[in-house]
Amino acid sequence: MTNKTIKKELFSTAQAAEVLGISRIAVFKYIRSGKLPAVKVGRNYVVEKEELMEFLGKRLKKEKKKIEISVKRTVEEYGEALRKLGEE
Repeated sequence: MTNKTIKKELFSTAQAAEVLGISRIAVFKYIRSGKLPAVKVGRNYVVEKEELMEFLGKRLKKEKKKIEISVKRTVEEYGEALRKLGEE
C-alpha cells in the first residue's frame, strides 16, 4: 500500500486579499457570504489556490462585462464627437 500525499496550495486571508486586490475585510465578507469557499483552520481561514483562481476569474469576467457596457454606452452617446476627434 502506498501512502499518497495530496498537497494543496493554500492562501491566508491576507494573501488572498493581496492576490484579489481587495482588503482582508472584503475577503472575510466573501467567505461569510459563501462566494469564496474557505476552510477554517483554528481561528483563521485558508483558501485553496483553485478556489481563489476561480473566484478571481469570475470577478474579472464581471468587470469585463461592466467595461464593455460602459464603452458601448459611451460610443452610443458620443459616437459622432469621437469620430470627429479621430479625424483630427
